[in-house]
Amino acid sequence: MEIVYVYQKLRKDFGRAPKFTDLPADTLSETLPNPDMMMEYVERNPTDVGIQCIPEFSEHEVNTERFELHSQGVLHLEGGWPKDVDPSEVDQTLRFIKKTEKDEDYIRTIKGLGESLEHLIRQNNAIDIYEEYFVGDAVDHSGEPPSAKTLTVFRDPNTIKRTATCISWYPDGGRKVAVSYAILQFQRQPEGMPLNSYVWDVHNPNYPELELHPASPLVCIEYNPKETHLMIGGCYNGLLQYWDDRKGSAAIESSPIEKSHRDPVYDVAWLQSKTGTECATVSTDGQLFFWDIRKLGEPTEGMPLQVGTDGPTLGGVTLSYDVQAGPTNFLVGTEQGTVLLCKRKSKSPSDRIGAVYPGHHGPIYALQRHPAFPKNFLTVGDWTARIWNDDLKTPIMTTKYHASYLTDGCWSPTRPGVFFTTKMDGQ
Repeated sequence: MEIVYVYQKLRKDFGRAPKFTDLPADTLSETLPNPDMMMEYVERNPTDVGIQCIPEFSEHEVNTERFELHSQGVLHLEGGWPKDVDPSEVDQTLRFIKKTEKDEDYIRTIKGLGESLEHLIRQNNAIDIYEEYFVGDAVDHSGEPPSAKTLTVFRDPNTIKRTATCISWYPDGGRKVAVSYAILQFQRQPEGMPLNSYVWDVHNPNYPELELHPASPLVCIEYNPKETHLMIGGCYNGLLQYWDDRKGSAAIESSPIEKSHRDPVYDVAWLQSKTGTECATVSTDGQLFFWDIRKLGEPTEGMPLQVGTDGPTLGGVTLSYDVQAGPTNFLVGTEQGTVLLCKRKSKSPSDRIGAVYPGHHGPIYALQRHPAFPKNFLTVGDWTARIWNDDLKTPIMTTKYHASYLTDGCWSPTRPGVFFTTKMDGQ
């Protein structure tokens, strides 16, 4: 069947623009006004309406209770023997063992266990469970941003919170850490402030492993790298005390007040010696003292931090000692911003200050020799960090002046060209 549609319009009328004309209005619906509702109309002028385009959220903080751990031990004693066999008698136990080995049930049990054990051994020899399937396919993690995760928090157990002035890791394995606590603001120590410092176990942050009872708040503390159970600490009143963690909380010996520093002991370092009992301390009273803890009645030697015979005395706040740079060479950072290279074995007193490195505009908060190149050292003070060399009086490199004070710095132990700094604004 053929379908045909016939157009009745002319070709010139196809697609022609429409032509609109006026027509009379046609009313579709009508709503009349209600005079009764006119009295309820109230005009609002002006009108303010606030609209929030995002959903509303509420924030809540919850402080969970601390999970306390307790260490408990279990003593296992030998047992399982018949009543007529005394385990302390060797003859009776040997006689019982020989009798048991001849029992048919014992032999049958051993044979049954031997077959299953042999099957497991053959499986273990056939399959290498330690085989590495992707040898040589190293994954590049350099694009990942650096991050750190808090594992443990060691809180000062006292109600009066104090500043952690120094941290020293246990030399053998790092399973313990000694922390000294003090308030260093002059004449701002509250009444009843505790003097204790603590040794913490990294696996038990709830309670300190050992309390140290100094005569005055500890400003610095350091483990002995040779005799790992010994600790030396410098006090706020200038005393020097040392502890043996095997003998309790009390100090083994203390220096007398009349032979000690007159200002707080800001840094202490163990020296390399045959006995491993010698150390050095610096203070803002302008003295570098050398001690032997076997006889703390007086320092074995003293060195004033004075440049020249008529120069001013500088107060020491940081101390750096590295055997590779010389067993008798010491770097002292002062609160005036100058670094002094002190030589202990100089023949004349005027030669004991071997070099002076000025440059910082404030106290030097960090001073460390390079672990790979001992002649280079890093200083942190005022708004900059600087790298020096023993043979040059000017810094090799100086960072830009930051907006906030630099508070600390150290070299990377694995990458020789990298060092880290911290600033007062938290960066």
